[in-house]
Amino acid sequence: MLEPVQLLSASRQNLWRLTLIRILVLAAQAGSVGIAYVSDLLPLPWLELSMTLCVSAGLCLLTALRLRGPWPVTELEYAVQLACDLIIHSVLLYYSGGSTNPFVSYYLVPLTIAAAILPWFYSMVLSGLALTGYTALLIWYHPLHMANVQHEAMLISLHLFGMWLNFALSAAFITFFVVKMAGALRRQDQLQAERREEMLRDQQLLAVATQAAGAAHELGTPLATMSVLIKELRREHPDPLLQEDLAVLQEQVKLCKDTLQHLVRAAEADRRQTVEEQSAAAWLEAALNRWHLMRPEASYRYQRLGQGSVPRLAPPPDLTQALLNLLNNAADACPDDLDICLDWDAYELCISIRDHGVGVPLAIAEQLGKPFFTTKGKGFGLGLFLSQASVTRAGGSVKLYNHEEGGTLTELRLPRLAARDDHE
Repeated sequence: MLEPVQLLSASRQNLWRLTLIRILVLAAQAGSVGIAYVSDLLPLPWLELSMTLCVSAGLCLLTALRLRGPWPVTELEYAVQLACDLIIHSVLLYYSGGSTNPFVSYYLVPLTIAAAILPWFYSMVLSGLALTGYTALLIWYHPLHMANVQHEAMLISLHLFGMWLNFALSAAFITFFVVKMAGALRRQDQLQAERREEMLRDQQLLAVATQAAGAAHELGTPLATMSVLIKELRREHPDPLLQEDLAVLQEQVKLCKDTLQHLVRAAEADRRQTVEEQSAAAWLEAALNRWHLMRPEASYRYQRLGQGSVPRLAPPPDLTQALLNLLNNAADACPDDLDICLDWDAYELCISIRDHGVGVPLAIAEQLGKPFFTTKGKGFGLGLFLSQASVTRAGGSVKLYNHEEGGTLTELRLPRLAARDDHE
């Protein structure tokens, strides 16, 4: 589950950060005006400055209220917000010395924010607005007057200190907030790339599912024909050796028919969203029994390693097929002495399958799990791809490792249900 901050869009997060910058700057401006008023160092138009600061505070309040609504934050709205900051800053500078005010270079902070997150057109418009304001302040502004020379010397010292303070604040805002804003945009781009990848995977799954549905429908008739012919052959040929082979064929045909029927029932259950909750051990053992009928030549050792009550699952129908695909992959690598373990902790359960084959070649490790890629001489390269898709849909993960003692270790991790553990 995503954190609350991550649920916000990047533009909404950036507008929150801009509001925070505005509040910090407003606090600094109000503090400076308050100190100047109390100390009576400078004869400033206090009413006009106070009204401008109130407008800035009102803008902060309105923006905070607006962000509580569901409306998306557009690039035009963000540009208008930055333009309001530039205008308010220009008005404050007009009543406090114009271009001679050491905080005149604060114009660069909104422009830097605009350049980081807005298209070039909005950045150019805001740059023109800032340049116009700076140029106007060179000509029209409310000059500062000092009562005596001593106060003028103090003003020079205050000017130098203001330049240093302005640089420090501007550098802090640009370094911290702009980096955060650019990071939010990068995360949004990453999420969009992940969603595009998921959409592509879903399209591939849909294509495979469509082909599988057609194949399942077409396989019914030849399997029924094969079943009838095998029964006739068993009646006509009493040879014991042939009877044994025919019995195996009949069992395999029956297994294929049962698998097709299971697919139909699973699709119907998935359509109705009827998923049965059961013990993880019971589900795994039922899947192993079914798999052993499919692969009677394989031998395995099954262990439970978890402590305490066995966790429960609500496995969707395709999750069992995903587990069967992983078991078949291990048996294809080496059907002898597979190690199958069930382990769990307070949050998840882990099914590990270890074979004693040659392992995963490092040269092709990154290709595993992609559709139509296979390391076998036969097959379609869909088993691991479909397994990963089914397990991911169930909230779990599938990972393959080269075991340190040889072979491949496959780990299937699934989230456990929090309620009602089964004490088996």
